[in-house]
Amino acid sequence: MFNILFSFSLSSGVDTLLLLLVPMFGFILAYKTYGRFLARVIFKINPQRQVPSHEFNDGIDYVPTKKGIIFGHHFTSIAGTGPIVGPAIGIIWGWLPAILWVCLGSIFMGAVHDFGSLVVSMRNEGRSISEVAAKYINPRVKFIFFIVVFFALLIVIAIFGVIIANVFKIFPSSIIPVWLQIPIAIGLGHLIYRRNASIPLATLFAVIVMYAFIAGGAYLQVRYENLWAFESLLSIPATGIWTIILLFYALIASILPVTTLLQPRDYINAWQLFVMMALLIIGIIVSAINGMGIVAPAINSAANNPDSDIPALMPLMFVTIACGAISGFHSLVASGTSPKQIASETDAQFVGYGSMLVEGFLAVLILICVSAGIGLAYTNSSGEPFTGSAAFQQHYASWSGAQGLGSKLNAVVIGAANIFNSIGISTMAGITLMGVFIASFAGTTLDTTVRIQSYIIGELAGDLKLPLLSKRLPSTIFAVATAAALAFGAGANGAGAMKLWPLFGAVNQLLAALALLVITMYLKTQGTKKYLVAAIPCIAMLTITCWAMIVNQLAFYRDRNWLLVILGIGIFILALWMVFETIIVLLRKKADN
Repeated sequence: MFNILFSFSLSSGVDTLLLLLVPMFGFILAYKTYGRFLARVIFKINPQRQVPSHEFNDGIDYVPTKKGIIFGHHFTSIAGTGPIVGPAIGIIWGWLPAILWVCLGSIFMGAVHDFGSLVVSMRNEGRSISEVAAKYINPRVKFIFFIVVFFALLIVIAIFGVIIANVFKIFPSSIIPVWLQIPIAIGLGHLIYRRNASIPLATLFAVIVMYAFIAGGAYLQVRYENLWAFESLLSIPATGIWTIILLFYALIASILPVTTLLQPRDYINAWQLFVMMALLIIGIIVSAINGMGIVAPAINSAANNPDSDIPALMPLMFVTIACGAISGFHSLVASGTSPKQIASETDAQFVGYGSMLVEGFLAVLILICVSAGIGLAYTNSSGEPFTGSAAFQQHYASWSGAQGLGSKLNAVVIGAANIFNSIGISTMAGITLMGVFIASFAGTTLDTTVRIQSYIIGELAGDLKLPLLSKRLPSTIFAVATAAALAFGAGANGAGAMKLWPLFGAVNQLLAALALLVITMYLKTQGTKKYLVAAIPCIAMLTITCWAMIVNQLAFYRDRNWLLVILGIGIFILALWMVFETIIVLLRKKADN
């Protein structure tokens, strides 16, 4: 039915323009309407309400920050590689379900989830969503949430070190620019907070220097092909060494005041995103005018073909494309670093709701790269050139072939480089831009995640009367040490967490459902039917995620992967336990009324 409905073809290039412009203006309209409705009617944003950044200002974690800067920190922290790799593999089911999920999910689920988590945390001293759960549900739920959150963050920290190491291997020209962002960020923070420099001028200077280093990275990569690799040092593979270095960096970045490194680095990375998105938008428009059409199918019928290894669209697409639509990890940032820095409640809509819509639009651009840009030119592993739908089919012929990190990133980079070529940016420059972009965003997620994990450990240690672990330095060391143990538990290459990675997609979306559950309970205390804006997405996410977890568990059982079977069942039981506890609380309140 869907194949018949969408079998027509628009003029070459018009379909690509529509895929760009309709979501763009849809997101702007949603921010001005639904976002404003949430802010004014549902959460009743009050500029006179005291916020944690002023109430607990300590110059380290709680720091009042201008909304443009905190937007940059928040956005780059929630984004990471999620809105890149998720859509890059989710396109395998077709561009239509992918774009619908990204747009509608971002507007009515993801942005509500992010905005709600941020407001609820700000109105509870900037505490984590886990801690807030105790107030609006009960203390048992808090500990259940803590376990799920700790497990999810542990995987993210352990896995992102090796992911960035592999990005360095795939894009060696990104190494120098990524690491030199650190002194740029420290200098920017010093200028803004110590010298009271003009933020626009300081930002312009920092961005110019950053792109000068990107150009230098591309030049050096041309001259020194093995720039990325240590090859062997102390019998540890290069990826293992990079993972150690990255975890050590995350440790340092997480114990420094946010204004020293973490916040300014995230801020300049946000500008890197804005430049990248502007170049892609211009490139897409020029390419579409020159005839670049969508080469991916609207609905991939192979997903329902028993001879294909592509799984059914429902429910796996909804846990594969996460960060571009809704992601539980966002609630941890929105109740972690960001609520401690927002200077006024009026900034919450811009930071919480707005950043999710920008991430959704980034996912749209990535979908265009892999559904249209890849069709301009593609060379397979045998060196054969392909264009049009044949190029798409070459890359997305099978589920197993499209799943690997290298495969996902290659599809995006090839499509983006083709689009950049239309506006005069060389292939090497385009690859360098994308490589630095991907590695930088992964890095900002890594250091923010370590800081959030230290908050989680500190809060839990305080509840358990463990004073040592409740302090910032010991809790951060514990966060990094446990992640390092997981990363190196299966070998010196630092990829030990890859064994648990198949669980993360469903666990991440489960976190989103549980965060929406807490937001629902918060809104329930406000009376009327306000809670429905969170309750409906919560029920939808619980249904889809539990369905996906059951599908995954059956696959793990068939593969005799007992580690994932046991952990998956444990997390599933904890989630159901939290839901039942919430239902009991609701029934008691109803009976009392």
